[in-house]
Amino acid sequence: MVRSSVRGEVSDVVSVEDTTSPTPQDGGGRRNRPGADDDRGRRRRRIVRWSASVLALAVTGPATAGYLYYEHLNGNIKKESLNIGDSRDRATKTRANAAGQTPLNILLIGSDARNTAENQKLGGAKDIGTAARADVQMLLHVSADRTNMSVVSMPRDTLVSIPRCTDAKTGKVYPATTGTMTNASLERGGPGCTVATWEKLTDIHIDHFMMVDFSGVVSMADAIGGVPVCVDANIYSHTSTGHGSGLKLKKGTTSVKGKQALQWLRTRYGFEDGSDIARTKAQHMYMNSIVRQLRSNATLSNPDKLLGLAETATKALTVDTGLGSVTELYDLSKELKKVPTNRITMTTMPFVYSSDGNRVLPRPTDAAKLWRLVREDVALDGKDKKKTTATTKVTDKAAADDKIAVQVQNGTRSSTESAVTGRAAAVTGLLVGEGLTKAAADTAAPLSEEETLVRYPSADLAGDAQRVAKVLGIPTDQVKKSAAVDGVTLVVGADWRSGTKYTAAEDDTTPASANALNASDTKACMHVDPDYTW
Repeated sequence: MVRSSVRGEVSDVVSVEDTTSPTPQDGGGRRNRPGADDDRGRRRRRIVRWSASVLALAVTGPATAGYLYYEHLNGNIKKESLNIGDSRDRATKTRANAAGQTPLNILLIGSDARNTAENQKLGGAKDIGTAARADVQMLLHVSADRTNMSVVSMPRDTLVSIPRCTDAKTGKVYPATTGTMTNASLERGGPGCTVATWEKLTDIHIDHFMMVDFSGVVSMADAIGGVPVCVDANIYSHTSTGHGSGLKLKKGTTSVKGKQALQWLRTRYGFEDGSDIARTKAQHMYMNSIVRQLRSNATLSNPDKLLGLAETATKALTVDTGLGSVTELYDLSKELKKVPTNRITMTTMPFVYSSDGNRVLPRPTDAAKLWRLVREDVALDGKDKKKTTATTKVTDKAAADDKIAVQVQNGTRSSTESAVTGRAAAVTGLLVGEGLTKAAADTAAPLSEEETLVRYPSADLAGDAQRVAKVLGIPTDQVKKSAAVDGVTLVVGADWRSGTKYTAAEDDTTPASANALNASDTKACMHVDPDYTW
């Protein structure tokens, strides 16, 4: 028999009755003995409080179970490689902040696999036999200090460059492609290729992924017991030609679960303009509602319900090997649970339509800015305290302008645009015109640097680096000491692709085109296309 003590949102240790015969050492009954073994046992008896969707793992707390059940749950979890792309396309691992804290980046993937009879029934029969695609992709970013969380969705029909991927199971190599829909990344060796595609596009290091399929969404939605969603009119997502998710709801708020929850997440025909962008917005509303539901729903402290959620979720999830046990998921959930509901922000990658109007592309300026904000751990809700950049006091005096040697590199290549030819030479000309006659353009292949920087290797060249920045109007916080250079080096970034005057980057506000939605917004309601009302 399992006994549980529940305190608020957290269940304490479950004790399992022991029928072992008493021994002289235990005085007639087995008792917990203090020490390392007890600590390890207590740790292994904890499991994650599970939710109705992958994102809900970010907001749930721990429950408890016996060791055997713990091992059973571990066996449920499916695991795959984190990144199977070309090593040259991988993003640098995120550095810790001054306090030693590191952000977390987790890619959430919704697969349209028809690999089981249930998935075929839920997903529709027309795509049976086709490879699975990543029809939902959301990058979940948790700040280093755990005060805020940002989620960025990429529409499934975004055209991207997919890197060379090698299937870790079969060894099959998929060559790199360009102008390919991002959801095709999953069929090129698995979720590790979707991770690789994101890293190549955004230069954001991804720590983990979680993937769920149709049946997983349904079973988890059933286990949670319903999630409130809102529409501003009666909706029936159905056309005479058989298109649509089949979602049928009355105007107002309805609690959806099971198949109806999947229909909500898949609806395109009937929401707003009928695009994948509208569907993404509906997914954000659903996720936010789960956050609020789980954090206010006292019934989730019921031990039987928690065990059911754990069973369902471990069967539904596919994760990277770094999250391949209940203990690792539990540790992750503790970090994610620290973020308050009102500091969770949902966004969509800023986009423009392709030339034929049937696909989308990252919006060059706004998308690049959003990726930078995530890389630099800037909260997308705009509630971060204003950051003050600590400028290193420079005691080194600059040499005369005509004595300062500076190498100029072209760093104007970005994830969406090729490098500007001759940019290093053009800026070198500006420096020479200002009297820095020892400036020289680097003829090596262009780099990719989001922001223009002046780097120097040692303190004795700090003054020279500051002088170069001053001549060009580059802010002092963009002058950085770096062991990667041998002398003063100016990298002309993607933020200075043209012109003779450098303009510092704009503030760190989230682009309006990202359509930010806060998890605490209880008034959000999907607009229904009048053609789909009843």
